[in-house]
Amino acid sequence: MRISDTSDLWYKNAVIYCLDVETFFDSDGDGVGDLAGLAQRVDYLAGLGVTCLWLMPFYPSPDRDDGYDVADFYGVDPRLGTHGDLVEFVRTAKDRGLRVIIDLLVNHTSDQHPWFQEARKSVDNPYRDYYVWRSDPPGDTSDQVVFPDQEDSIWQLDERTGEWYLHHFYRHQPDLNIANPAVRDEIAKVMGFWLQLGVDGFRVDAVPFFLNNLGTAERERHEFAQPHEYLQALRAFLQRRSGEAILLGEVNLPFADQPQFFGGREGNELTMMFDFVSMQAAYLSMARQDARPLANALLARPKDKISPDSQYANFLRNHDELTLDQLSPEERQEVFDAFGPEPEMQLYGRGLKRRLPPMLDGDPRRLKMAYSLLFALPGTPVLFYGEEIGMGENLQMPGRNAVRSPMQWTAEESAGFSTADADKLAAPVVPGGFGPEYVNVAAARNDPDSLLNHVIRMAQRYRESPELGWGNLEVLDQPHHAVLAHRCTWDEASVVLLHNLGPEPVTVPLTLPEAEGTVLIDLLQQGECAVDAEHRVELALDGYGYRWLRVKRPGDRRLP
Repeated sequence: MRISDTSDLWYKNAVIYCLDVETFFDSDGDGVGDLAGLAQRVDYLAGLGVTCLWLMPFYPSPDRDDGYDVADFYGVDPRLGTHGDLVEFVRTAKDRGLRVIIDLLVNHTSDQHPWFQEARKSVDNPYRDYYVWRSDPPGDTSDQVVFPDQEDSIWQLDERTGEWYLHHFYRHQPDLNIANPAVRDEIAKVMGFWLQLGVDGFRVDAVPFFLNNLGTAERERHEFAQPHEYLQALRAFLQRRSGEAILLGEVNLPFADQPQFFGGREGNELTMMFDFVSMQAAYLSMARQDARPLANALLARPKDKISPDSQYANFLRNHDELTLDQLSPEERQEVFDAFGPEPEMQLYGRGLKRRLPPMLDGDPRRLKMAYSLLFALPGTPVLFYGEEIGMGENLQMPGRNAVRSPMQWTAEESAGFSTADADKLAAPVVPGGFGPEYVNVAAARNDPDSLLNHVIRMAQRYRESPELGWGNLEVLDQPHHAVLAHRCTWDEASVVLLHNLGPEPVTVPLTLPEAEGTVLIDLLQQGECAVDAEHRVELALDGYGYRWLRVKRPGDRRLP
């Protein structure tokens, strides 16, 4: 193993942090977070140990879907700042060693986008084919909508022309016609524009939705017969413009369907992909206090069908609902019962509108175990802003906005997010026991036992253990169902990781056949354990305990 190899594919052992500029830090007191405020918090983010910032949409938008309804792909929402402010932020972030990726929305625009405003003027408008239309009344498509509480069809009648346009998401978000070469050229220009301003790649929204030819004309369907060729073209364009830039894709599909989105063994489509399957299995495991669902999911990753350069991104929470759609109805109900039993905690019948700390009753043992597990999984960890301090949700807010509250910097009424009055904030502050009076950055920084300092330590240990991002996974045999014991090995380097998902302390016996004459160096506390002559070792775990141990062979000079 050569540490210098890790710089070639930086994303394989990065720590990614997702934030919404609008709710992160307000520099001018108008109640809305802004890019100038984000620049002021770059040192905090660098100190946290993250290496890549993912910015949620900051484009001009009617803001009917928290910015995911884009009205101008080249612009900056004037409430958040200017292009100059963005460039200053990116420059400051890079000075601190942070890369920056931004959301790329290929599937749809806002109905206020100039393209759609032109398209709906007439059936022969030059922009008409930028979107997907049909002249005949659609049948029942209620089973295909993404938001069943808001929509009952994926087609919407446009009264002006008497035709229906496609929208997989909200009716105010018409789907782009990716089969149209002109649209594909527009998307490439958008990518090129932001790369020229210094971003390091894109988180690609709703990938499976735009890689389909539903509703396209027969001619376009013939020309777009292989949609994945478009994803390959986007990746090729990206690499031509910036060799180190990445595409991090949102693909919530079973493992069997995922290799094609990576580009198979060629690895020429998405660079990275969120692992929704393992995330959902992790919640099932925590609900059952049984690590086997998570272990089975990790082992089911199609590693032999994707390129070694491809990478999974691991997460516990993100900016959307906690989707559980890859679980069976019975498994989903188990998670609901454990972590969101009340109807107001659930969303769309498939997920939870909650953050992790309230789901775990604020138990610091369980929280620290969960975030240790996040960093210990093979792949690249992704944090959602506020996770590092244990922020909760605001169930009074509709839908996914429940988890998009202002960042809690101090115990002040407006959480130190803004000097504006509470009724002027971009979103209400979290109320109750997880509000800023009890959960904030300032207090956590001064508490050596805080979740914040735990996350900082986990990020440091993860970065010092490239085996986790680059290595091969082995789930280790041991008798305790509540324990996940796994090992990640990269060439000669190896780490052993244990997590107890249950409340009872246990002693975990392990057999490490090739570890004769080695010791296991504890990476989270002082101490080491010798592997005996029969390759065995016993490791004690507290209830909800966790341990990281490096396999140290004779002559190994790595620091513990």
